[in-house]
Amino acid sequence: MKYLNKFIRLRRLRSKKSVRNLFQETEVTLKDLILPIFVEEDIDFMKPISSMPGVFRIPEKLLAYELEKYAKSGINSIITFGISHNLDENGSDTWNNNGLISRILRICKNTVPEIIIISDMCFCEYTIHGHCGIINNKKVDNDQTLLNLERQSIIAASSGADFVAPSSSMDGQVKAIRSALDKSGLCDTGIMSYSTKFHSELYNPFRDATYSNLKGDRKTYQVNPMNRKEAIRESLIDVKEGSDVLIIKPAINFLDIIRDIKNKTYLPLIGYQVSGEYSMIKLSSKAGIFNERNMIMESIGSIKRAGASAIITYFAMDIANNIL
Repeated sequence: MKYLNKFIRLRRLRSKKSVRNLFQETEVTLKDLILPIFVEEDIDFMKPISSMPGVFRIPEKLLAYELEKYAKSGINSIITFGISHNLDENGSDTWNNNGLISRILRICKNTVPEIIIISDMCFCEYTIHGHCGIINNKKVDNDQTLLNLERQSIIAASSGADFVAPSSSMDGQVKAIRSALDKSGLCDTGIMSYSTKFHSELYNPFRDATYSNLKGDRKTYQVNPMNRKEAIRESLIDVKEGSDVLIIKPAINFLDIIRDIKNKTYLPLIGYQVSGEYSMIKLSSKAGIFNERNMIMESIGSIKRAGASAIITYFAMDIANNIL
C-alpha cells in the first residue's frame, strides 16, 4: 500500500462533530432570517393555507398577538403581505391612509418597534384582475403603475415601514419610489427591491394564500428563468436607481444568479425561499422522503453559501422555536 502517503486526507477535518463545527464555512443564524406573514382583514380566526402546511392567514385583529410571539421567539425581521377584501382595477386601497397596508404597518410599529418591518409593495393582492399594476389595452401599463407605486410607498413609509420592497417588476420602479420618498421627507426609509424576480411555477402556493384572481401570466414583466444576463442586468439597474438591498426570487433554482450578482455589487443580497420551495419541503417530508429539518437547513444554507446576506423563509418561526 505504497500509495497511502500520496493523497490528501480531507476526512481528517470531518472526523467528529466538534471538528466539523470548527471548520464549517457557512453558518445560518436566526438573525439571517426574515419571516413573511399574511394578514387578512375582516376575519376572526387563523385560516390555514392548504397548499402551505403550517402557514396561516392572520386576522388583522390578532396581528399584535402574533407579533409578540415572533419577538419572544427571537425573530428579527418580518415582511408583510396584506389580503384585502377591497379590490378594484387599480389597487387603490394600497395608498389609502386607512387602508389595509397602513393599518398592518401601524400595528407592527406600535407592537414590536424593535423588529425590522418590510412592506411588500405590489398590487396583485389588491386588484380584481390579479396583475401587479394597472391594465390598459389588455396590458400592464408600466408608467401609470409607477405613479401608484409612489403613492403606496409614501403610505407604507409614513405608517412605519423600515423598508419598502417593490415587487411589481416595473421598469424604473426603484428610481420612482426613491424620488417619491425623498420628496416626502422620508429619506430614512430603505428600498429592498425584488431586483431579479423570475417568472416561476414556484409562486403558485402564494397565489393560493392570497386568493389570486390572476388571468393570464406575468411573462411580460417578470424575468425569463432561462436568461442569465438579463437577470443580472435587472439587479444592476436597481443598484443604479438607488436600491439599498437586492432580493432574488425564487432562490433555490437560481443560486447561480445569486452568486453572479454577489460578484458584481457590494449591496446586501436576500434570497427568497418562496412558497413553492416551502411546500415542496413540507409535503416531501410529510411523505417520509427526507428529514424535514435537515432538508430545510441544507436548502437555506445553500442560499447563504451562494452569497445571500439574509433569507426570506416561511420556516423562520419553526427554526426559532426549534420545533422541527
